[in-house]
Formats: sequence, C-alpha cells, structure tokens
Amino acid sequence: MDGADTGKTNVIERTEVVIVGSGFGALATAKKLAKAGTPFVLISETTEHLFQPLLYQVATGVLSPGEVAPSIRAILAKYPNADVRLGRVVDVLPDDNAVVYEAGGRRHTLGYTHLVAATGARQAYFGRDEFADVTYALKTVEDAERLRRQIVRCFEEAHTTTDPEFRKNLLSFVVVGAGPTGVELAGQIKELARRYFAESMHDIKADDVTVTLVEGADKVLPPFGGKLSAYSQEALEKGGVEVVLGTMVTDIDEHGATLSTPTTEESRRITAETIIWSAGIQANDFAGVLAERTGCDTVRGGRLLVDNDFTVGRYDNIFAVGDMVTLDNLPAQSPFAMQGGRHVAKTILGKIPAGTAFQYRDKGSMAIINRFRAITRVGKIELTGFIAWILWLAVHLMYLVGFRNRYIAVMSWCGSFLGHRRPHFYYAQEAARVPAGATNSGVDVTETDAAPSEKSREPVHAA
Repeated sequence: MDGADTGKTNVIERTEVVIVGSGFGALATAKKLAKAGTPFVLISETTEHLFQPLLYQVATGVLSPGEVAPSIRAILAKYPNADVRLGRVVDVLPDDNAVVYEAGGRRHTLGYTHLVAATGARQAYFGRDEFADVTYALKTVEDAERLRRQIVRCFEEAHTTTDPEFRKNLLSFVVVGAGPTGVELAGQIKELARRYFAESMHDIKADDVTVTLVEGADKVLPPFGGKLSAYSQEALEKGGVEVVLGTMVTDIDEHGATLSTPTTEESRRITAETIIWSAGIQANDFAGVLAERTGCDTVRGGRLLVDNDFTVGRYDNIFAVGDMVTLDNLPAQSPFAMQGGRHVAKTILGKIPAGTAFQYRDKGSMAIINRFRAITRVGKIELTGFIAWILWLAVHLMYLVGFRNRYIAVMSWCGSFLGHRRPHFYYAQEAARVPAGATNSGVDVTETDAAPSEKSREPVHAA
C-alpha cells in the first residue's frame, strides 16, 4: 500500500468511507455508518475519543484522562464493519479517490468512495506563535495533564519557598480569553485554592492566590451577552477572580504578560508563573491539505468554507465537519460537529438526497463558572445559578461515552464539588538515575515528574 510518491497512484486497498479524525464529528459519522453496516476506515493520530468540554476538569484534578478520552476502538468494537487505524493522513488525491496516511513509519494509500474529514482545531495565537512556548493551552489530554502538573508544582513550590516574591508569582495565574474554557479554568483555579489547597496546605490561603482573566471584548462569554454575561462576570468576581475586559495581551514571557487597553492607551505588566491561553482556534493542518487539493476557500484560522451540505470544494464525495469548518457562522461547538456528522452520514447512506442543505437545531448553550454557578440558554429561556449548574452536569454526563465513565464522573463530581477532594492530583518525587558503577555517597539527589522547570518549558502540543 505504498506508492503515493510516484506519478499515478497505485491504490491497492479500498473501502466505502474513510473518516479522518476521532472527535465528536468523526464519531457521530462513524456510529451512523456502523449501525447501517456500511464499511468504513477511521484514521486518527490518536485512538481516543476526546470529550474536550471536560478537559479543564482533568487539568484541575476532578477527572482522570481516561474518563474524558475513552478508546474509540472500544466504542466501535461491536461493529464488524468498523476499522480504526492509528495514523496521520498527510495527503488527499481527490481525482483518484484516495488518501495517503503514515503509520508505523511507512506511507499507505487507501481508496474510498466517500471521504469525511473531522480533524478539529488547535489553539490560535493570532500571529504570535511564539506564545505557545510560554503558555499553557487546553486542547488535548497532553495539554490538560501538563497544566495539571504545572498547577500542582506551583502550589508545592509556594509551600516550601522562602522567597516572598517568587511565592507570589507561583500563586499568580493569568487566563487569556473569557470564552467557556477560560471562564471554567479561572473559576476552578480559585476553587482549588479555596477548597483543596487551603485545606491541605495550611500556610496557603485562598487570598494568596491571584487569578486574572483577560478578555479583548467588553464582556465575559461574549456569545451569550446580556444578563448572562453580566451574571458570569459577577459570579467570577465574587469568587475572587480579577476580570479585565477590553484589554489585549501584547507580550508574554516565562514570568508574566504585558496587557494593553486600547481605549485608555494604558499598559501594565502582570508577573505570573502560569499563563493559560484560551483565546481563539484555528483548523488543524489537514484542513490546509484539503483546501489545496479540492480548491476549497478558507476563512480566518484556516477553517474550510464548506458548502451547505458540508461538501468541500469541487468534490461532492468529500465532506468536512466540526471545528475545522465554518458554515453560516454556526458555533464551533460539539453539537454542530455531531449534527454535521450525522447529516453527512445520512447523505452517504442515501437517507437524504445528495446536496441537501444542513439545518442546525439549536439545543441551547451553557457554561459553568464555578461550584454551583453556571448559565444556560435554551431558546428564549435563560437560567443562572444552581439550576443551570445542575443542568450543565446532567447534559455533560449524558454525552460522556460509557456507563463506567458516567458512574466515575458522578463519584468524582461528588467528591470535588460537595467535598474537598481532588482525586487526580498527584505529585511524585523519584530518585535520580545513578550511572552504572556509581555508588550512593549519601547525597539525596531527587527529580520530580510533576513538571519541568518553567526555565525549560516544552512547546505546547496541539491536536
């Protein structure tokens, strides 16, 4: 199945449908095809199905990675027509109806009748890609685990340092972007300080921890607006979060950020050991490959400007769904991806005529702010506070895959939100490796697996 490097592609293997990705859109398509018995191959760089809206709970120790990222192979195992492959699709040959993917160090060519792309999006830095090296993102399980290690490291080092300035910086957190992820993280870090670390580290009080939420727009959670945005800001501020609106981040380094407010032309520096970037998204690289090969237009962030039936460019057998596309300014959220995936599957199965325009069903929007506080909008109905918080938990529990994951999530939520537990926080010290032949001279040399020093942060790995 090699040979994509020479002139005419020799396609040795074919299947009915190739799905690229393993997120909400990909899984929705796969399930629909699987139940209909249509053969398909799903190719993804990871064999996990990531429930991205709950990543912040992995970062703050509420849930474990396995609870929000079950194996997509296990999900589809009962369908004999489903074939899941670990690989990276690097090219599309639309005239040959084939994709080229890398797996096991080799390139393979796989033919298809229909192609569905659902590779999602990664963090956008608006032309300042160097910010990725000195900030924390939250798009992958690796991102969440890295941020969790950093949070624990900061509190652990603040607990032991004798340098008051360093302690202050360790306990300062800056969150850039007041969308759902930014709001959830800002609220949860303050909750951690108040309900977990203050209980277990008696020299650290909640007031010692500073969380600053920075947003370029003039409101928190801009898509909601009105009283829901106002309520969110008030709830955050009551919880101890400093909310800075109408302000841009103009520079970031390893120890802080520079903020600029255009309306007042004021600029100030915030020192912090942890800066979390949650402002904006851009399509993953595969969107660029599809755009080039199919002649599809793109918009800001490299997202594909698909037709109203999710077809891409000049080809009516190539579809793209989810965060990698834009259609009628619909929100880049999981309901859009899932509904898009099911629409495409119905088209492939012939349940709706080819070219049928997609009709989005708005089932509402919601965001959690902190413990017992959330906002929900369903049509003209707007809810805030405890009721909205319960609805948020119920909806997200419903969309978790697998009974076991739901059961564990409920137990973890009870321990974290009703009690003071964070079952998935840990910080381990391991003895440094001693070269062969060396003897232990009695010097205690240890290294930590909690997080690398911020002097040597590794780049953010985006999905």
